[in-house]
Amino acid sequence: MQRNGSGATALDEPNETGKRLSSDERRRQILIAAMAVFGTRGYEGATTDEVARAAGVSQPYVVRLFGTKENLFLATIDEALTRLLAAFRAALAADDDADRDPGITEGKAAGKRIGQAYVDLIEVRGLHQTLAHAYLLGSNPVIGAAARRGFASVWRFFREEMGLDADEARAFMAEGMLISTMIGLRIVDDYGSDPQITELFRSCFPTELPHVLDVLPRGTERW
Repeated sequence: MQRNGSGATALDEPNETGKRLSSDERRRQILIAAMAVFGTRGYEGATTDEVARAAGVSQPYVVRLFGTKENLFLATIDEALTRLLAAFRAALAADDDADRDPGITEGKAAGKRIGQAYVDLIEVRGLHQTLAHAYLLGSNPVIGAAARRGFASVWRFFREEMGLDADEARAFMAEGMLISTMIGLRIVDDYGSDPQITELFRSCFPTELPHVLDVLPRGTERW
């Protein structure tokens, strides 16, 4: 995060100091900010002005690149899905034979890697929540269609690329939705004070809990 001249919080990935960004790099910067803003505010609640402030650019620049808020949201959904599926495919292709327990099959090892990839994406602020908001807009003739295509592409990944049967794919997606719900609720605020919530976190994140607790957004954070 960084501060722009107006004092608003700007979200960005590290760039070389003093480097002038290309239009593609600036577009990517705006989409990173848009995931954080849409992930928190939802489509109806977010504004292009908020996205611009979060990205550290002017609102007219956002409009010049994307045209409308609807176009920006569609591009943000696409960015989130692209990152999600790229992470899944990289995890599926990873060769961790040297570290694998001999008693674990390749299918289970791949599932563990893909689950870890989903958790690691929590670091991309708003990615999971942008998709969750998109999935609530099925009645929107444009956004709903894009969201359905995206949802189906994730299902096809599990069924066709990962080779899971329908029940296994359902279980993967159900656990992913549970984690997305926990992120959106910012229920991490109750970790340690509510025994049932603490138990839930320890069940969902048995090996990476300290890192997850560190990167999850809190209720007091704007994005």
